[in-house]
Amino acid sequence: MTNPVLAEVLRGTLVESVHRGSVAVFDGDGKSVWEIGETHRPVFPRSAVKLIQALPLVESGAADAYGFGDRELALACASHSGEPLHAETALSMLLRAGLDETALECGCHWPDNHAATIAMARAGGEPNALHNNCSGKHAGFLCTCCHSGIAHEGYVKADHRLQGLVRDAMEAVTGAAHEVDICGTDGCSIPTYAVPLRNFAVGFARIATGNGLQPERAKAGRRLMSACMAEPFMVSGTGRADEALMKAAPGRIFVKMGAEGVYCAAVPELGFGIALKCDDGAVRAAEAMIAGVLAKLLEKDEPLADELRKLAHKPIMSRNGAKVGEVRPAAFAD
Repeated sequence: MTNPVLAEVLRGTLVESVHRGSVAVFDGDGKSVWEIGETHRPVFPRSAVKLIQALPLVESGAADAYGFGDRELALACASHSGEPLHAETALSMLLRAGLDETALECGCHWPDNHAATIAMARAGGEPNALHNNCSGKHAGFLCTCCHSGIAHEGYVKADHRLQGLVRDAMEAVTGAAHEVDICGTDGCSIPTYAVPLRNFAVGFARIATGNGLQPERAKAGRRLMSACMAEPFMVSGTGRADEALMKAAPGRIFVKMGAEGVYCAAVPELGFGIALKCDDGAVRAAEAMIAGVLAKLLEKDEPLADELRKLAHKPIMSRNGAKVGEVRPAAFAD
């Protein structure tokens, strides 16, 4: 089976390129609501599942012990842009556990936010691991280790006790085994496991509803999801799709992107979890797809659905600032 076209790229009025993919929408009882394409196909979720990976931070008591609020919890689930508030918050989290940026094992890169990179370069600065888009997640990992009495060195390795806690949470929430033969390494050096796309949709429906989860895990999941919806800037950054989508409907939509065209999302009021994969890994297409899917699911709220449709249609501009085309979801979402 070939996955259908889920996003189109127009130049003028003609379709210049297309992106294929798959979408899974499930409810908290594990029942299929809407599926397109090969949702049984295993995919690496990459950063789209950071909320689930952050469950041990809350369940261990570390988040409360270090006084973390919505801002810190959202950053622990983030793929941030490396803007000053992101880096400062990650450092603050580490300092509360008696650590600093040298404990991070996520690697280093320039901020993803262009303005932040230019400002740093002009000041003669250089990036460190705090500017890595995953530094918040890794700060959460380190805080979990410190509070739980786990030696944190090598915490990114699959056989480390911390990663065992993360893997257990992933298996419990998604209902899929995370075995060594389906394990890869993410860009920030932690393990990532390829399981069927539909399992991620089930997992986020469970987080949204609490169905199928132990009470403490359900409470932790709701707390993390609520934090992300309350602090969308911390989850992503200035001008990013995740921030725009969650700000469009405060407290009603959770979304989280992952590398290679993956998105996971939830609509708590409907009790639905969503997972999608753009086959060719294009971010531009995945962003259009998730906005289109959300618009379809929330079509009864016409003002919100209209706003989501606008976000689903992304203009393509010339170097002179003229609109010359757009990226749009395929007909399924309109």
